[in-house]
Amino acid sequence: MKQSSSNRIELTDRVFLYSPAGGWGRDVVAAGLLKSLSKRHPFVTFFQPLCRQEAPLRLLSAASGALQLEAAGRLEEHEGIGEEEYYANEALSRREIVTKFYDSPAVKKADFALVIGSNHSKVAHPSKMYTDALLSADLQCPVLLSVSGEGRSAHEVAESIKACARTVQEKGSKILGAFVSPSPAGIEEQVRIELVDLSIPVWFIGRIEEKGSAKEKALACFEACQKGINEEELFRALSRPFTAPVTPACFQFSLLRQASEKKKTIVLPEGGEERVLRAADYVLSHDAADIILLGEEEYVKRRAANIDLSFISKAKILSMENEALKEKLEGEMKKSLPLKDDEDVAELIKDPSYFGTMLVKIGMADGMVSGAVHPTAQTVRPALKIIRTKPGVPIVSGSMLMCMEDHVDIYADVAIVPNPTPSQLALIASQTCKTARMVGIDPIVGFLSYSTLGSGKGKDVEMVKEAVEEFRASSPKAPFVGPIQFDAACSPQVARLKAPGNPVAGRVSAYICPDLDSGNILYKAVERTGGATAIGPILQGLCKPVNDLSRGSTMWDIVNTIAITALTCEEEDDE
Repeated sequence: MKQSSSNRIELTDRVFLYSPAGGWGRDVVAAGLLKSLSKRHPFVTFFQPLCRQEAPLRLLSAASGALQLEAAGRLEEHEGIGEEEYYANEALSRREIVTKFYDSPAVKKADFALVIGSNHSKVAHPSKMYTDALLSADLQCPVLLSVSGEGRSAHEVAESIKACARTVQEKGSKILGAFVSPSPAGIEEQVRIELVDLSIPVWFIGRIEEKGSAKEKALACFEACQKGINEEELFRALSRPFTAPVTPACFQFSLLRQASEKKKTIVLPEGGEERVLRAADYVLSHDAADIILLGEEEYVKRRAANIDLSFISKAKILSMENEALKEKLEGEMKKSLPLKDDEDVAELIKDPSYFGTMLVKIGMADGMVSGAVHPTAQTVRPALKIIRTKPGVPIVSGSMLMCMEDHVDIYADVAIVPNPTPSQLALIASQTCKTARMVGIDPIVGFLSYSTLGSGKGKDVEMVKEAVEEFRASSPKAPFVGPIQFDAACSPQVARLKAPGNPVAGRVSAYICPDLDSGNILYKAVERTGGATAIGPILQGLCKPVNDLSRGSTMWDIVNTIAITALTCEEEDDE
């Protein structure tokens, strides 16, 4: 089973069965789908991300046995987490469900996975409908609906399907078709007429007897579904191209999984800070990087024990009072810094940011993440003095990954260069494209301005125009547009009005801001009012990766920045 970044999928290998009201209807459809899917795919499995009862999984396990599906596996391979656990910590739970899905032995083996929505009563539960829509996007699944027709008119059934479709589409996924199960007789034509605007197939499944063993129920499900499903129509629906959403939970999993393949060593100078410790514990639990924590070992371990962390024992804890190490770092620092006397070095090495940066310099660590406690300058200044920029690169810039509900964009510069020249702005765009590709974003560049393609005049617009021309000359194959206003850059509808015929407008994924004021304001506004998760800033242009955190960083911000720093280490190795 593959994981996708934000790209067009021509043939899906998974589908999410989503039901606004459960009961037997959803389970009948699930068992029937297993049978139909097994005719086209050698290894089919099932997975339930949010579990409350075992009955659906036992039915599907029995259905697998009846079909002799080789990917059935043990029941726990098909389970995510419990509902109570999920709602106690939704952010953590969504990430854990994504991990459990991709780590499931049954899912790894399968050619196709049927993902089953959570259990509901026969009365629709709006919050759980919303949760299922989120999880379908997290697992990058297109959706099949299962809607109960019991005691409902054709209009009520159609309205239920429309409501579910809106919820799923708002979260970034896509409806491929709908089942009505159980279905009252005589509503088929009217339901299809009312759903004509959705352009999806609808199948109608009769009632089955709820008696007998799980295997007998499975056989009854097969029979009922065979009567109601047009399999050719079903497989055509499953073959419709699908652009996979990239949610924050999905994106973080991708970062951690890529980082675990590189297995770099990251130093965290603020080793006693609780958010840093929690982030380090999470990274270590996923084996995504080796961690060095700066601090006194007894204190760090006591702090970790007090907040019930299980994996900090895997970290290397270095004391800044280790005399042998201090002497080594001071000697190397004298070679790196144009200082007047040894006393300056002795004072600087007391700063955890300088200490951590020197560990990167001498190769004990591959990269550094700092700033949860200290201001940006305290992280950036040692990096500029000691690590320095790559040969031929005159500036460092800072980009921010913006994880929206269903995709990830990148903004720059948001941290370093106050008033870039046109040449610097073009270079910032080039640096940002490299960062974007490194984390799986296809960079489509938009040079932001208050003017769209000449609609406004002025000195600031002319500066952006010059930057565009320099970028065009240095990156002739890169897709870009500019100068362009933000709304025309991000919205296809606005782009059709303000930049008609431009192939890039409305599709921008890499937003290049004309100055630090606008960049910093933009990302914070989108983060705070648009609900985006901001990751970064990622420092671009250094010889080795050192990345800064906001002092308002959450544990997840730190986890993500550690993973990105580890990935950037690999980029440096390749160059």
